[in-house]
Amino acid sequence: VQQVVESGGGSVQSGGSMKLSCTVYTDKNWCMAWFRQAPGKEREGVAAAQHGGRTTYADSVKGRFTISRSDRQLSLQMNNLKPEDTAVYYCATGGYLFDEANCLDRPQARYDYWGQGTQVTVSP
Repeated sequence: VQQVVESGGGSVQSGGSMKLSCTVYTDKNWCMAWFRQAPGKEREGVAAAQHGGRTTYADSVKGRFTISRSDRQLSLQMNNLKPEDTAVYYCATGGYLFDEANCLDRPQARYDYWGQGTQVTVSP
């Protein structure tokens, strides 16, 4: 049974907007986050939302992307998209970890479940 299901993605021109959504089917959702992997690059954290509302963002997307969560729904509103935002985007969820500073700093291996990934392509 898939624990994380993503929707959204596609192609957009530079400067455009796009929204990704994710539904998680597990109680291990203390941290819910979006990651992305561009061709030839390592997967990186984009934004995370902790149970209780705290959100964190990668510097590269601050002011352009907004993450929000409601119960087991997670979304990522992406505005002013740039060609360098082109990547496969993944939703991930993980349970509570003691003494964790913020969800975006959590090692990827400590996330319990991942979505299948959705392609976002931004053309110049």
